[in-house]
Amino acid sequence: MTALAGLLRKELFHIRRDRRTLVVITLLPVLQVILFGFAIRTDVDHVRIAIVDPAPDTATLALRARFEGGGVFRIVAVRPRLDDLETLFQSGDIQAAVVFGPRFAADLRGEDAARLLFVIDGTEPNTGAVAQAYATGVVQRYESEGTGGRAARIVPEVRMRFNPTRESSNLFVPGLMAFVLTIISSLMTAISLTREKETGTMEALLVSPLRPWQIIAGKVAPYLAVGFIVIVGVIVEARLVFDVPLRGSLPLLLFEGLLFILVSLSLGILISARTSSQRVAMMAALVGTMLPTMLLSGFIFPIESMPVPLRLLSLIVPARWFVEVARGIMLKGIGLAYLWPQTLVLVGMALLLLTASARSFRERLET
Repeated sequence: MTALAGLLRKELFHIRRDRRTLVVITLLPVLQVILFGFAIRTDVDHVRIAIVDPAPDTATLALRARFEGGGVFRIVAVRPRLDDLETLFQSGDIQAAVVFGPRFAADLRGEDAARLLFVIDGTEPNTGAVAQAYATGVVQRYESEGTGGRAARIVPEVRMRFNPTRESSNLFVPGLMAFVLTIISSLMTAISLTREKETGTMEALLVSPLRPWQIIAGKVAPYLAVGFIVIVGVIVEARLVFDVPLRGSLPLLLFEGLLFILVSLSLGILISARTSSQRVAMMAALVGTMLPTMLLSGFIFPIESMPVPLRLLSLIVPARWFVEVARGIMLKGIGLAYLWPQTLVLVGMALLLLTASARSFRERLET
């Protein structure tokens, strides 16, 4: 019992000495409950849809109002032709489209069944399936109420874009790439650099003639090389094991992967520069990188279904932008013509975090 009491006193002494550890330990469970409670949602809403209505009339306008009034769909575009949807799907502006036949109203009043086409982005199979179910429900309710005193006959058809077989691996594998790279880059970098500070190796570097940016470059280069090998390995596994398509440019995907690694490494270095122990660094990396990558990147849960504060918070999560890039290249086959906004965000994050990391090392050197 005496030995146990001594061990407990020693551990409490370490925790009191490093108050930031105590704060992180206390706040981490609370933050986890909040993030998981609001981010983990199986319901789907705010689905962005486009309407293709070549001949608008009272029937199509009434059905369009039902789609928008249910609270699940949000009409972001109305087009007269089906060909106009390609750019909207490629850019990610819409997740689904409702296409009315050219004789929709006439067929409703006549003997033939009216034609209605649902075009759904299959890069997120779960969201697509739920959106299809909601859309079918809207049409069925409209049919049951009838038009002009007679039952309406509508034959809906479904076309799944980019992932016609609805394979869940096509959703998760690009996100897993971001998750694995985050572990290797941010978490391992933060822990390893903090360990060097605890052992005194980092202090020797700080008093050496090397400048802060040279120290950062020397620490980043090995992990950048390891991350590149991991990217190649994940892509090979995705193709050979899970049969995930690679419809876009492989060099572009590798470049975007290296850019994301650089962002993650910079974040890990910044965490290590601002923390004094491996425990604090590990918890800070967990809260700052791992949890946001899992919950706020769209890797598992659709961002559109999250509350507004979490949707805004996801904008500063690097993994969100890389997941969009990876899915766009692998599943949609798009290039920089559509992915330049996400690429610019990652470049800006890399420059900002690298500058903050160099400044943190400079401040430590001056003190």
